[in-house]
Amino acid sequence: MNTEPVSNSSDYRQSMGQLLMLYTQVDRLIMEICAERLTQAPDEDAELSLAKQVGDESRHVSIQRQWMRDFGTQPMPVITPEQEQMIRAHFRTLPWIDFLADLYICVEALGSEAVERIVPLADPGTRESLRVPLTDEIDHVAFGVARLKQELGKISETERQAFIERLPVRIEALTDTFHGFGFSVRDLFEAVGADYVRLCRMLEERQKELIAELAAAPAAGHQPVREMAGVPA
Repeated sequence: MNTEPVSNSSDYRQSMGQLLMLYTQVDRLIMEICAERLTQAPDEDAELSLAKQVGDESRHVSIQRQWMRDFGTQPMPVITPEQEQMIRAHFRTLPWIDFLADLYICVEALGSEAVERIVPLADPGTRESLRVPLTDEIDHVAFGVARLKQELGKISETERQAFIERLPVRIEALTDTFHGFGFSVRDLFEAVGADYVRLCRMLEERQKELIAELAAAPAAGHQPVREMAGVPA
């Protein structure tokens, strides 16, 4: 009977090395996408938050690259240069509200949720390498969700409802694109000890929670009335 821990097996090391490379590539792409969006930020608050995220993602890439060297694997890039360019082009064309949905709901919130689920299964060094990135991503998701609520509050009830109803389709489309990149996400996760079916159920629940939170955001015409100087509410 083989009692060797999963984290000591060669399959684990190879697959975790690929997952680390994938995570690093995604963080670098997010850094570049946020840097490009800086000049189009709708206000100073958004500009400062995007600028902070660029710095955070740069730090994550540095942490992960150092850990991959220490980990002793040298995986090839998981996402090809052509696929990276396709991702950049997708986000470059999005209006602000769609940018928020795709980056912070589809990629950041659900992506970080998936990574968090494999942290308990990882070796100590990998867990430590993910500690700072996952902590920072809590702030990134909070910013994205708050700004998306703000944008939803500016549009009509009909537009808001239509946007929220389209969110699962947006998530599925991005997920299908990601799974079409030529590598098996399921195989990588299962090789590091994850129950992929259970993971997918957890992500579905997280998606429902996020959409329910956004659906609770007040639509235009339902904002609280505020007092103006000299004018009672």
